[in-house]
Amino acid sequence: MKFVVAVSGASGSVYALRLLQVLPGEKIAVVSGNAGKILKLETGMEVSELTGLAGESYSDDDMAAPIASGSFRYDAMFIAPCSESTVAKIACGIADTLITRAASVCIKEHKKLILLIRETPKSPIMLENELKLSKMGVIIMDANPGFYPRPQTVSDIVDIVVGRCLDQAGIETDLYKRWI
Repeated sequence: MKFVVAVSGASGSVYALRLLQVLPGEKIAVVSGNAGKILKLETGMEVSELTGLAGESYSDDDMAAPIASGSFRYDAMFIAPCSESTVAKIACGIADTLITRAASVCIKEHKKLILLIRETPKSPIMLENELKLSKMGVIIMDANPGFYPRPQTVSDIVDIVVGRCLDQAGIETDLYKRWI
């Protein structure tokens, strides 16, 4: 299996870190400039440390990267975390970065696109953009953990959210305890 993990400029870079740690198969990473700044603030990590968890990585301004093409093959794309600005661009067809271009390609090629949105509260504009994408088949996931697994640590909470993302991509996982 092959996956793209893109990181946009929303808080929650720990979700991208955990996804890259647990995803099976080949991984391709793309980190936006703002995401790199937030990664450093939230985790103390450099972008190179995060992208080092992937077999390949590309700059968000590299529009010639393979993932910008509809003929490039992979199983699913995650944008985690996904900012509402990125959601808006994708919903409006603005493909001005590698992340938004690759997402646009996912939609046109009917590939699985999973957006892990971390922003709250949401304005009517944000909700309309998410609904528009959902109607196109994009999976909209808010970074909201369930508490029935009785998480004890922040890592447990992250694993619940990441586990649910893996579920949406059809990947078997035991990162969290399922409902009875």
